[in-house]
This record gives sequence, C-alpha cells and structure tokens, in this order.
Amino acid sequence: QVQLVESGGGLVQPGGSLRLSCAASGSIFSVSVMGWYRQTPGAQRELVALIMSGGSTTYGDSVKGRFSISMDNAQNTVNLEMSALKPEDTAVYYCNARVADTQTMYPDTYWGQGTQVTVSS
Repeated sequence: QVQLVESGGGLVQPGGSLRLSCAASGSIFSVSVMGWYRQTPGAQRELVALIMSGGSTTYGDSVKGRFSISMDNAQNTVNLEMSALKPEDTAVYYCNARVADTQTMYPDTYWGQGTQVTVSS
C-alpha cells in the first residue's frame, strides 16, 4: 500500500506565501510523477502543478510565475512553494502521485487527503 500525507496548509493574507509538502510512503517501487491539484466547492478539481521524476514541470495557467514545485526523488516528497497568493487561490489542495508499488510494480494513481489553503485578510 502507498500513502500520501500532506502538510502546510492554513490561512494566509493576500500577497503572502505558503509552502505545501507531501510525502509518499509505503511499499514504493518507483515514483514517476508527483503534483498538486486543488478544488473549491461545486467546482472540478484542477491542476496546480506537476513534476516528473526527471525534473520537468507543468503548471496551471492561473499559478504560472507565482508557484514553484520541486521534488526530492530520494525521499519521495514533493513541495509546492506558493507566493503572491490571491483570494482565488483558496481551495483544498490535494497531493497526487503516480506510484508503482513493490507488489505489482505497476503504476497507479494515489491521492492525499487534502489540505485547506485559505487566502483572506
């Protein structure tokens, strides 16, 4: 089994910064992609940022230039540095990873439990 555990959400003022972290643990054979999605009530989950194990990144249009994603391959962790935060960044942020476990060695998609980020004065 593979688990994703997120940390770092909270309340921040507009223009402020926040850092989210996510650690994958369990019977991990390999991790090919890690990333973050976010969701607000009544809306679809949307891509925030993804990073491949090789280092290439993809960002959602609304966060380009403000958010930065990084990955520690050895620790199977992914971090999201968020800056210049806006009220519209308020959402539940979910960690996502494509992981092959040691039993099947076949990649599957895993989600964290979500962490709330609120941007408000």
